[in-house]
Order: sequence, then structure tokens, then C-alpha cells
Amino acid sequence: MRHVTVLGATGSIGLSTLDVIARHPDRFRVFALTACRQVDSMLELCRRYRPRYAVMADPEAAVRLQQQVPAAWQVEVLSGPEGLVAVADADDSDTVMAAIVGAAGLEPTLAAVRAGKRVLLANKEALVMSGALFMDAVAESGAELLPIDSEHNAIFQCLPPHQVRDFQGAGVRRVLLTASGGPFRETPADALVDVSPEQACAHPNWSMGQKISVDSASLMNKGLELIEACWLFNTRPSQIEVHVHPESIIHSMVEYVDGSVLAQLGSPDMRTPIANGLGWPERIDAGVAPLDLFALGRFHFERPDLQRFPCLRLAAEAFECGGTAPAVLNAANEEAVAAFLRREIRFTDIPAVIESVLSSLPAVAADGFSVIFEKDRESRAFAAEQIRRRAVSVSGLK
Repeated sequence: MRHVTVLGATGSIGLSTLDVIARHPDRFRVFALTACRQVDSMLELCRRYRPRYAVMADPEAAVRLQQQVPAAWQVEVLSGPEGLVAVADADDSDTVMAAIVGAAGLEPTLAAVRAGKRVLLANKEALVMSGALFMDAVAESGAELLPIDSEHNAIFQCLPPHQVRDFQGAGVRRVLLTASGGPFRETPADALVDVSPEQACAHPNWSMGQKISVDSASLMNKGLELIEACWLFNTRPSQIEVHVHPESIIHSMVEYVDGSVLAQLGSPDMRTPIANGLGWPERIDAGVAPLDLFALGRFHFERPDLQRFPCLRLAAEAFECGGTAPAVLNAANEEAVAAFLRREIRFTDIPAVIESVLSSLPAVAADGFSVIFEKDRESRAFAAEQIRRRAVSVSGLK
């Protein structure tokens, strides 16, 4: 019996995780659930799963939840960053789904790693920000790090289990990292200026939260995944080639030196990689419908357009720059995406803000987590100033 903590339980990954867990009551028990401010959603999850702990990152939300949770449920409510860390490294939980979006997920995810748990990594930003420091912590603690992003989980499944971080030993030539292309794959460059948050969040294949949906639309999500793949699999961007695959059925491929290409296919449903991580090394039912290749008929592949979607280029450049550059990239992107969702800047301003912050804040050696957190704060402040300069009225956006 595995006792699971779900960080970010009310988001799309968290809910999919709980769906898989509910299908296997003999294998999994929910130990703790966390959310930010979604009190009603958390109350319902507490009613259904009866975790030992429920954590609200927002202290006021924690007070409201505490007032509504019946004593008979025996759910202890915690709050704030301290509460997140407490359930992430608690001795009575052996598995942590790290699904908090953005930089906010780094500290509790790191706590789970340092505690030597099985960590199901769906929070790519944690690894993007801290890279070598994060992977060193995994090695030192003996934690079991399993990738949950569909692309990285696909790569993981296509590699020999004992050579996941040894491409030379495994005979790997390169990784073919697939991307859906997002909702603007065929949108002309001049039309991107006026796209709305609603349009950016209308992903053609996946059901995701707002932030990751906008990242997918800008291809920054693929840029972050490129950086994440480099750290997870101990490789360089030169060994990773992004292929736009609009059907989102082939989740990624690994090409070997003998010419073989192994691919992992499946419907665009996050329950598949989640089930893979929860059950590893066994295969367990995820509730996903069988793939009908006859209905699909054919697959298509395109090269990413770096002129229309420069975020992918910026991510690769940040990784090659090294040090704190990926943390700067991530912070600037989070601030720019949030401003776009608030209709303060245009979609095309997102990469412009990121590039301005990267060029203005030189990277320094990422020789400690305190350096990472400080650079994150500095980058956000600088990005906020760039956003103010670019701000447009709500009436100027659709």
C-alpha cells in the first residue's frame, strides 16, 4: 500500500491523479492533499478521500476550510509554505505527486526529494529553476524521481530502465520531443498580436490549467520541457529535436545509433503517465480508452517556427547560458503569462518581456538554492517593470 501526497490536488494533474488512485483502493491511500485557495474544491476532495492532512497555501483559505471540515472526517488542516513542506516530507507518506504549477512548487518538491520519497514530477519549473542542484539532491537522498509530463514519461518508457541518464551507454543518438503546436499552430504572425487569453487557453487536444495552456500556445511549455529533459536524462539540447505533432498521439521518441526509433503512443490523457509513475515498474489501469489507430488514419510532423514562437529559442539559449539563466527565464515567463491573462499585455509581448529580462539580468553561478530564490525575486521585479511599460488597456484586447 502506497501512501500518496498530492501537491496541487485541485488542478488538472491532481484530479487525474486522484482518479487513478480511486481505481486502485487496494494499492493506494491518500495521505495529504494541497491547494492554494480553492476551498470548495478541497472540501469536496476531503469528503471523498479523507486525507490525514489538507493544506491550503493561502492562510485565509485554510481558516475557511477548517471551519467547514467536520470533525468526524479527522482531517487536519495546515496552511502556508510550512504546511506544504510538512506534508511533502512527512514520514507516513512514501509517494509525492508534485503538481503545483510554477516556482511555488520548488520548495515542497525539494522537501520530498530530500526525504528520499518516490517523487512523481509534474512540476517542470522546479527542475528548470534549480537544475543541477535539484538532481544532486535526488542523488544524495536516493529519492526515486519519475517524470510525469507526457513527453518525459514517454522518453522514460523508451529508455532502458538502468540507463535513463546514460545516453552513450544506452546507444541513444537523439530524442525526438513532440509538441502539439498549440491553438496558434497555423495562425499568421501578424494575427498573434490580437489573440485573447480565451483563445490561448483553448488547447486543441489537452485539458490543462490556464498557465500551462498559454505556455503551450507560445511554445514556452516546450522550451521548459527541453530544459527539463536535459536535466532528467543528462543530455544537451543538441541531442533533442522538437517535432510539432498536432495529433498529440506520439508523446515522444528515442532514436538509437542502430537506426531504431522507439515511440510511446497513447491518447492525450494525463492519466496514462500518472498511472505509469504510480505503479512503476508495474502497469496499472488508468481508465484511459484504448487507442484507435484506424480512426486516426495518419500522423503529421512539422518543424517548430521559431520566428513566430521565439520562446522555444529563448529557453534553449537560457539552458546553454547556464547558472541562474533558466531561473530568470522561468520567473519572467510566469510574470508575463500572468499579465497576459489579466489582459495587461498582448500575447506577443510575452517573449519580448522574457528576452528583455534575460538580457538585463546577467546569469550568475547557481551554487545554492538561496541564489536561485533571490534571482527569482529579482527577475519578477524586473519583469513587472517591463510589463508596466508595455501595458495596454483591456479594450485594446479581444
